[in-house]
Amino acid sequence: MRKSIFMLFMVLSGQFLSGQVSDLEKNVLIDLYNSAEGDNWIKKWDLNTPVSTWEGVTLENNKVVSISLMNNNLRGSVPNTIGELKNLKVLNLALNNIGGKIPESITELKKMVVLRLGKNKLTGTIPQNIGDLEKLLVLDLFHNDLSGELPQSLGGIKNLRVILLSHNGLSGSIPLTFGNLKYLERLELGDNNFGGVVPDSLENLTNLKMLVLAENQFKGEFPEDILSLPNLKLVQLQNNRFGKSDFGNDEGIGNFALFDYDGSNHRNFDIEKINSNKDVRTADTRFEDSFN
Repeated sequence: MRKSIFMLFMVLSGQFLSGQVSDLEKNVLIDLYNSAEGDNWIKKWDLNTPVSTWEGVTLENNKVVSISLMNNNLRGSVPNTIGELKNLKVLNLALNNIGGKIPESITELKKMVVLRLGKNKLTGTIPQNIGDLEKLLVLDLFHNDLSGELPQSLGGIKNLRVILLSHNGLSGSIPLTFGNLKYLERLELGDNNFGGVVPDSLENLTNLKMLVLAENQFKGEFPEDILSLPNLKLVQLQNNRFGKSDFGNDEGIGNFALFDYDGSNHRNFDIEKINSNKDVRTADTRFEDSFN
């Protein structure tokens, strides 16, 4: 009888504790709520209820593994304590009005797989130790007010699939180490202040589907073999300072997926290098992106 009562107590205790997290992790979430002006969110948290009921928070084994608050009217900033969520795999705060800097502590989230902070009002630089996020697959920081150069360590995240950095104030050149990102599918750096030459090492990105370099200050000869990458579907290069060529040469380009060009430039690519199995249209779109 006593054993049965004890077992019932354990079951009820487990149900009561389900969805609870450590005081440390709960306090970090409360920090986020306060720092990002939670009282103004579209879908607010009731801090008096279990964490498992809070909008956008996912738990596994009573650990916070995902925070997804996209398009929820977050303002303010991301607190430095975010680095205490050691089991966090997904942080999606995109499409909000968050300002301030990206906290350096975010690079301590070693299990992070998806980091989406795109379309906010973030300032400052990308943390130099961003490469410590070895499991990262998606880095989305597009449409902020970020400045400075790309961290060299970014090229060391070997499993990266997506880099979205368009529409910022970033400068410098593309690190040669980006050629090591063999699984990369999207590299979007448009509408920044990047310069220098496009490295030949990008020719190694055989899984690349989208390359957006438009609206920058790249110069020199564009590596033609990039256009032969087997999975490439979209290229945007317009409004740069590439050498003399004709991006708009229609003869032979009708077999590429989508090739944007600056009509004021005149380049002559070796059309034989363009994959003839592709279905190319020319266009003058300034920027394309989705969260799919």
